[in-house]
Amino acid sequence: MRKIFYAFFTFFALNHTVLAQIGGQQSFGFLNLPGGAKTAGIGGVNVSSRSHDVTMLYANPALLNDETNYQLFFGHTDYLSDIRQNSLTFSFPNKQGNHWAAGIQYLNYGDFIQRDETGQEMGTFSVVDYTLNLTHARTIEHFTLGATAKMAFSRIAEYKSTAALVDLGGVFKHPEKDFTVGLALKNIGYQLKTYNGEREPMPFDAQIGMSYKLEHMPLKFSLTAHHLHKFDIVYLDTTATGKLDDKNQPIKPKKTFGDKLARHFVVGGEFMFSKNFNVRFGYNHLRRRELRTEVKAGGAGMSFGAMVRIRKFELDYSRAYYHVAGASNFFTVSTTLEGFFKKSN
Repeated sequence: MRKIFYAFFTFFALNHTVLAQIGGQQSFGFLNLPGGAKTAGIGGVNVSSRSHDVTMLYANPALLNDETNYQLFFGHTDYLSDIRQNSLTFSFPNKQGNHWAAGIQYLNYGDFIQRDETGQEMGTFSVVDYTLNLTHARTIEHFTLGATAKMAFSRIAEYKSTAALVDLGGVFKHPEKDFTVGLALKNIGYQLKTYNGEREPMPFDAQIGMSYKLEHMPLKFSLTAHHLHKFDIVYLDTTATGKLDDKNQPIKPKKTFGDKLARHFVVGGEFMFSKNFNVRFGYNHLRRRELRTEVKAGGAGMSFGAMVRIRKFELDYSRAYYHVAGASNFFTVSTTLEGFFKKSN
C-alpha cells in the first residue's frame, strides 16, 4: 500500500492543478489559476486591465487603485469533476493614500479512495490547497507599483507542504487615453516545508501586457505575454500516435517558431456597453495546444463571460473551456462598503 500511495503522491504533488505543462516539474501550480471571473473571461492571464474589479490584484498587485477601495469580493469556481475553489477578498486604503487588500483562496479537490496493494479499499483521503494574501499598492503620478505577500499551504492526505511567495507588479496608465501597460513577476518564493523531503521549484512566471479602449467603440482590447523567462514552452507528447506518412509510419510532431511564439500570448476583450453591463471574451493559445486531444480541440482555450451590476452589487460570470470534456464556471459577487466606513468615521 505504501508503494502505491507514494507513487500517486509523487505524481500529484509535482503536477496537480497545473493546467498546462511546459516541460518542467513545479509544485503549487494552483497559484497560476485565475483569481476571479473577469480574469477567467478574458483568457485567464492579464496584467493590464485596470478597473474597479478588486479580483485583478491576483493577476497583478499593481492593479489595485482608487476604484477598488472598500470592495468586498466573494468568488466560487466550479472546475471539472468535484473540484471547487472559493475566495474572499477585501480592499481598503490608508491615510497616506496607499491601497491595501487581504484575501484567502481555498481549493478543494474532493475525496479520493485509498487502496492497498491488493486493491482493497482502506477509506478515503482529501486533497486541499489554500493561500493567505496581503497586497499593497501605491500610485505615483501615472505609475502604480504593487506587491502581494502569500503563504501557500497544500495537503495530500497526511502529506503537507508550505511555501512563502511574493508577486511584484507595475502598471503605467496613460494620462489622457484609456491605455495601460502592466508587468508582473509572479510566484517568487521558496518551499518552506516539503511533501516528502524533496524540494520543488515554485511556478514562477514573468508577464507583460497592454490594454486599450478604442475611442469610437465600446471595446477594450488586451494582449498579454506570459512565460517571458523561457521562450520554448512547447511540450510534445511522445506517446501520441499522430498521423501516418505514405510509408505507413507515424509522423513525429515537430516544434515550429510560430507555435513557440504563439503559445506565449493571450488575447482578451471587453464590450463595455454601460457601467452596469459588460460582455467579455478571451483566447489562450497555450491552453488550447496543451489540452486538446489527438483528434479534436473543441473549445479548449476559449472563454467568455459577462458582468451585471444591480444597485450596489456586481455579479460576474465566466465560462472557460479547458478541454473537450467540459469547462469551468467562475462566479463572483462583489459590493462596496465605502458608505459604511464613511458613516463610521
